[in-house]
Amino acid sequence: QSKVVESGGGLVQPGGSLRLSCTASGFTMDYYAVGWFRRAPGKEREGVSCESSSGGSTVLADSVKGRFTISRDNAKKTVYLQMNSLKAEDTGTYYCAASPLVLTMCLAPEGYDYWGQGIQVTVSS
Repeated sequence: QSKVVESGGGLVQPGGSLRLSCTASGFTMDYYAVGWFRRAPGKEREGVSCESSSGGSTVLADSVKGRFTISRDNAKKTVYLQMNSLKAEDTGTYYCAASPLVLTMCLAPEGYDYWGQGIQVTVSS
């Protein structure tokens, strides 16, 4: 019943912007940990950004600090990842993850119960 679905990916040129959305359904509580992860072709999955809980601490990977912003709209059960100044290195499949629990280490993927199917982000000229 509980699930998350990503949207908003696509192809952009270097320096461009994209906003990814992750919509959750089936969660009774309006607070939970949410995270964005990505996997570049041929590489392992890495954490991008997360919130330990609704209104909790926010974490950004060093590679995206100053460029990406995570936000949440609890009324819409949606979390966003605003990506600015995109680089070719940002190319990959992006996954949204959610948990009904507070995750202190929210960039650790093993803490999440629900995952989206992934959405492609391609940054290329």
